[in-house]
Amino acid sequence: MTRFNYRKFILMLADIIIIAVSGITLNYILALTKIITEESTKYLFFFIVIDVLTCEIMMLILGSYSRMWRYFNAKDYLFCGIAMTAGFIIGYIILCLMGYVPRKVFFVPYYVFATAGVLLFRLVFKRTFLSLTRVGKQENLQRTLIVGAGNAGRMILTEINNAHRDPKNAFVNLLPIGMVDDDPTKLHSRYSGIEVMGVCAEIPKICVDHDVDNIIVAIPSCEEDEKRKILDYCSATKCKIHVVPYLSELVLGDRSNQLLSQAREIKIEDLLGRKPIEFDREKIANFIRGKVCMVTGGGGSIGSELVRQIAKYDPKQIIIVDIYENNAYDIQQELKLEYGNALNLITLIASVRDYKKMESIFQEYHPQIVFHAAAHKHVPLMETVPEEAVKNNIFGTFNVATLADYYRTDKFVMISTDKAVNPTNVMGATKRACEMIIQYKAQTTSHTEFVTTRFGNVLGSNGSVIPLFRRQIESGAPVTVTHPDIIRYFMTIPEAVSLVLEAGAMAKGGEIFVLDMGAPVKITTLAENLIRMYGKVPYDEVPIIFTGLRPGEKLFEELLMDEEGLKSTENKKIFIGNQINIDSDEMLKKLNALRDSAEANDSETTVKLLSDLVPTFHHQS
Repeated sequence: MTRFNYRKFILMLADIIIIAVSGITLNYILALTKIITEESTKYLFFFIVIDVLTCEIMMLILGSYSRMWRYFNAKDYLFCGIAMTAGFIIGYIILCLMGYVPRKVFFVPYYVFATAGVLLFRLVFKRTFLSLTRVGKQENLQRTLIVGAGNAGRMILTEINNAHRDPKNAFVNLLPIGMVDDDPTKLHSRYSGIEVMGVCAEIPKICVDHDVDNIIVAIPSCEEDEKRKILDYCSATKCKIHVVPYLSELVLGDRSNQLLSQAREIKIEDLLGRKPIEFDREKIANFIRGKVCMVTGGGGSIGSELVRQIAKYDPKQIIIVDIYENNAYDIQQELKLEYGNALNLITLIASVRDYKKMESIFQEYHPQIVFHAAAHKHVPLMETVPEEAVKNNIFGTFNVATLADYYRTDKFVMISTDKAVNPTNVMGATKRACEMIIQYKAQTTSHTEFVTTRFGNVLGSNGSVIPLFRRQIESGAPVTVTHPDIIRYFMTIPEAVSLVLEAGAMAKGGEIFVLDMGAPVKITTLAENLIRMYGKVPYDEVPIIFTGLRPGEKLFEELLMDEEGLKSTENKKIFIGNQINIDSDEMLKKLNALRDSAEANDSETTVKLLSDLVPTFHHQS
């Protein structure tokens, strides 16, 4: 007899005893108070036997014994009550047909007492069992809900059960209490004794009702929107959330590569609701291998990730150029620790605004590929000092691009932003001017292939809202959002950098590569989900305050200008905007005037001349 059948037998025996004892006790009380005569009790044993049989049969039919005791919920108690009611009614009919009509003064209280006793026993036992599982050696058990009753969910369940046989197993403390799945055919099905309790929308309620500590989302093949919905349900709880990666990210084929070991804690990027972008790593490897690669702004969030990924593809040399020595030092030490002397790494402190310094770097190292990530990018700060944005972003880019052309660099990849599209702020306008410079260079160069990559906000980058939200939550301060309806496109830093690398690999010169970033994300929703990931309740435990749009900020970002058109590439997530012809003489004339104004630190004139240079710039003053 299995452990589960043994438990079922014990529960059935308990029910039989409760029904019998209820009848005997009630009969004794009624006889003692002279409500019934001794003559009326001579068929008592017969009555009890019939009612026990009919009630037990009905409870078996309605599944009262098919559910493990500790998982009983309101629906199970209801079905148990229905089974007892049906059993007593059928028992009464059988007794009447046999000519033994029970007196109502006995039969009705008997039904009430027996039914109440059976239900109360289940309730008391469940509460006692749950209390006992929280003490002693079991207090570390994590009550776990598995989302997804498909192959992955069942594999997770098997791995958890196997883990219980090995005290040293990392997952020995997981206690599966149920599963959820949106497939109606799986509802109330059982896998290894664990029931599919409901659908995904019921996750918050199930977690409260069953005291869940841990959720494992085991649907590696689900669609993007579906995954985001599920994670929204999960993040509405106070549970720890682990996610089995998408199929494309799983490591399969080895017994050691279990699904459970690959499940990771939920990250904010999981809430973007789309699969990670896939890239042609072989193409990138061929692009980087054996080349001298220079990264300007190499210590920043994008630049440092560029350096990390380039290092994986066996470059001949990496040159980090950054004006901020702390960031440059950090990435230098990180790479030295990982690669030691195997990586030829040069770290230089320099500003892209300093033409002569940058020229000396090109003279000495002759980079074959330049990734230009250096830029001022904080929108509100650049509104305050537009001339600094112009000096650094526009003329820093012009300096590096001119030197790349002169020293016959093979490829120059400039990193732009969606804020360059129909810009409403100085930072976006300067990045659009940078795109124009790169397209001008692409039209006039004879050797270097110039290309621009454009993408939206990057999670966790310097200037991203996520680090700000985290600091606010951790310090106990309210979370500040500029507007309740503001939306942004988001991607992860590794995705952004992979896009830059693949764009460089496929570039022929003059393209603006744009990533299909999926659906835009509402910043308010992002803030709410991040608060829930900290186990807190938005607006209650952590207030969200709307502060109003900042200078130069707009509600919606765009990825392509109207006049650019769109062409697909081998990567279905990467598109190319058509090159726009640049009037070289006119642009150079406007750049010279803009340079004079910026050097004179004339903010008002600088903004006016920037608007003249970038026709799509509509400044919000």
